[in-house]
Amino acid sequence: MNWFHWALLAAVFAGITAVLAKAGTSQVEPNLATAIRTCVVLVLAWGIVLATGMPAWRSLSGNAILFLALSGLATGASWLCYFQALSLGPASSVAPVDKLSVVFAIALAAIFLGEKLAWQHWVGGLLIVGGAAIIAWK
Repeated sequence: MNWFHWALLAAVFAGITAVLAKAGTSQVEPNLATAIRTCVVLVLAWGIVLATGMPAWRSLSGNAILFLALSGLATGASWLCYFQALSLGPASSVAPVDKLSVVFAIALAAIFLGEKLAWQHWVGGLLIVGGAAIIAWK
């Protein structure tokens, strides 16, 4: 499988996640719900790492560890905000607005990683923004 197949699977699982998370937050405080989800992800991720053979820790650079740690902090902040939003609004509206992360990722990749943006990035990004605005506008 190539990157597109994995990304498509990620989107499918993200969609399932939104519905399950909304169902799970109906009687649970959002921060507790995030903590429970995070523990499950932690066990799953380490289980996969251990099952597939522990990679060499020595190959990790300081920069890699720093950026992964910062990514983890950003993920935690995102999940806390996402679960709070799900506790207050419908999953069918929260999830599309959350997907504005795609637009932010495109912009940040261009700014910080020097990725070149094609016209498809601009048009697609604008369509995502428009779609999220239409869904959120009531």
